Amino acid sequence: MSKIIRIGTRDSELAMWQAKTVEQSLQKLGFKTQLVPVKSTGDLVLDKPLYEMGITGIFTKTLDVAMINKEIDIAVHSMKDVPTALPEGIVQGAVLKRANTVDILLHKGDTSFMSEDLEGVVATGSLRRKAQWLNRFPKHTTVDLRGNVNTRMEKLENSDWNGAIFASAGLDRIKKKPKNFINLDWMIPAPAQGAMVVVVNADDNFALDAVAQLNDYETEMTTHIERQFLRTLEGGCTAPIGALATYNDHDDTINFKGVLFSLDGKQKFEVNKVVDIAEWKKLGFFAAKEILENGGSELMVALREQLKK
Repeated sequence: MSKIIRIGTRDSELAMWQAKTVEQSLQKLGFKTQLVPVKSTGDLVLDKPLYEMGITGIFTKTLDVAMINKEIDIAVHSMKDVPTALPEGIVQGAVLKRANTVDILLHKGDTSFMSEDLEGVVATGSLRRKAQWLNRFPKHTTVDLRGNVNTRMEKLENSDWNGAIFASAGLDRIKKKPKNFINLDWMIPAPAQGAMVVVVNADDNFALDAVAQLNDYETEMTTHIERQFLRTLEGGCTAPIGALATYNDHDDTINFKGVLFSLDGKQKFEVNKVVDIAEWKKLGFFAAKEILENGGSELMVALREQLKK
């Protein structure tokens, strides 16, 4: 136990909370640890929409480099920010027990704008949230919103927007959820939303063995299904794709819901499945194939063209 496990993390309040949670868990098991905070490109460049920055891995790239250079031993991420294909030499070490998966709308006390017939302005940096919002409220306008949780809440406060969309889990973790919020339980979350992942250098057996003790099998299974769905649709982090898998322990089944939208929310492809637990390893793949074969592949081609422009 003499080796110190260096934990890499972004330096935002939420990322630090996540890293400290992993650090405390490892220390309880008797391991020595050290936090190594770094700034990611996604945190430094706030004036461009994410999809313009070649989004895949924008929040994880800096830590990947630090890991490959052996400056850190493990890194802690919000799993929804992690590309479905990890860089060579880096592996998934553990997925921690999942928190709330729901998206929420923060508003300013007046929710009368939430009508299909009225106009409204809602902020989000996510193409997935934007498309689902416009699908439900076609007369609304969405504006881009970037930065860490605190920055985004501040921008909402100082704007004339009606509201902004956040992941509930992030605000719960840093105890920043205000009283003016609505659960958007109709909005399908990002694949792996609410889950934290620890990645490790593939050749570091000491860190791999340590981190493996933190793994939550149910969360590992459900996030695998969602990320397999994303990868099969070839969404990276850019296309408006949502996915949620839940395990039903009373009958040993997995419930899966996946969606793909056009950027304006007018086109929607949806898949719903309930399968036996024995079929979980390929569930995301087959669900995505169903969407692709029913018109989704044409939409993915159009989306790639739109996002290139």
